[in-house]
Amino acid sequence: MEILEIIDMLEDTIEKGLNIPLAGKCMLDKDELLDLIQEIRLKLPDDLKQAKWVKDERQRILLEAQKEANDIIKSTEDKIISMINENEITKRAKQQAEEIISNANKRSKEIKQGTRQYADDVLADMEKIMEKTLATLRSNRIALYEKEKKKMQNFEETSQQSKTGE
Repeated sequence: MEILEIIDMLEDTIEKGLNIPLAGKCMLDKDELLDLIQEIRLKLPDDLKQAKWVKDERQRILLEAQKEANDIIKSTEDKIISMINENEITKRAKQQAEEIISNANKRSKEIKQGTRQYADDVLADMEKIMEKTLATLRSNRIALYEKEKKKMQNFEETSQQSKTGE
């Protein structure tokens, strides 16, 4: 069950609460509400675990890209050292080394940027879900307040009519 469904169930439970006349309050099933809150607590860690996984995966990819870049650089340095005795070969080796390093750096930057974008997208989705949940909660609280306010107004009007009718 998703968090939003659990929140809907929580709202339904509150709506079904037994209203106490004149007090503006209602009686609710404490165990049922606590069970729903516990389900929310159990669901949130899954979303947080997913965000942590994204962060860890991003770090792993960055480290892997750095290692690959270092391996390419090391390999290039080894090639340069072996060709250093021949002038023309040395020039070509330097050019190749620079190209390889440049390509490795570009690739590393692309991987970093892609990883950051992916992490940002996941976090943005989580933020939207949380904002939607918060907006739903606020809306439901306002609706609950308005409903109670209307009941109190009806009660007061009925009381006034009863008094004037006597």
